[in-house]
Amino acid sequence: MQSVDPQAVSAIIRQVAEEVILPRFQRLSSAEVTEKSPGQLVTVADTEAERQLSRHLVGLLPSSRVVGEEGAAADPSVLDRLVGADGAVWILDPIDGTTNFANGRKGFAVIVALVVEGRTVQGWIHDPLANRTAIAALGEGSWVDDRRLTVPPEGPIAAMIGSAGWRRNERLGKAVAKMVRQGCVAHDYLDLIEGRLQFAHFRRLHPWDHAAGVLLHQEAGGYGALIDGTPYRPVPLHNGLLLAPGRASWEQLASLIGE
Repeated sequence: MQSVDPQAVSAIIRQVAEEVILPRFQRLSSAEVTEKSPGQLVTVADTEAERQLSRHLVGLLPSSRVVGEEGAAADPSVLDRLVGADGAVWILDPIDGTTNFANGRKGFAVIVALVVEGRTVQGWIHDPLANRTAIAALGEGSWVDDRRLTVPPEGPIAAMIGSAGWRRNERLGKAVAKMVRQGCVAHDYLDLIEGRLQFAHFRRLHPWDHAAGVLLHQEAGGYGALIDGTPYRPVPLHNGLLLAPGRASWEQLASLIGE
């Protein structure tokens, strides 16, 4: 299985965050924030971070290609690299939670995944403000620093806290303890693998948002699948995605969700 040194990738992500992203946090001018589509913000930090990450990561794996959020926004045909993909593809979200970042709020992160032959084999989520990185490799677990992560055991869904939109999930909202929205998928995944959240339901399945996180959750012992029960794949999808501590709680939660 083609892979790279996870610490080398972590070092690249951390360097880009320190040199490109953090210096602009709470210092962006209005000219440095634009809309790439209605309601979808992009900043100079997003585009520059993606450019730097792409260059350094391809340098680590010269035969690889890149699918980045900003590159795909500019040219949707970039996504074709993931469909029937052969070889290695880096999937990048240079700043997940751009709206938070652009408005000077906490709750943003860098997401990187390595997909080989259509399968996610490694994933990273880096929280620049906390300077910590969650790392996963297929079959090798999920880690933060030298601590292996394990999702909490299944319990009653009435005691669960999760990330999901209340407006279209009223039945679910009434059945669980609490639902939250952070405006940052990466932080949802960090909270899932560290036990602050027990479930998450996502409708928008851009590969740069989920490829790394699904692997991190799986390697921490969680159960996840598309809402129709089929496995997640790192390609553009239109089904909802549900993550839970295990299969039994997944099925209970799924029965309450209306797609």
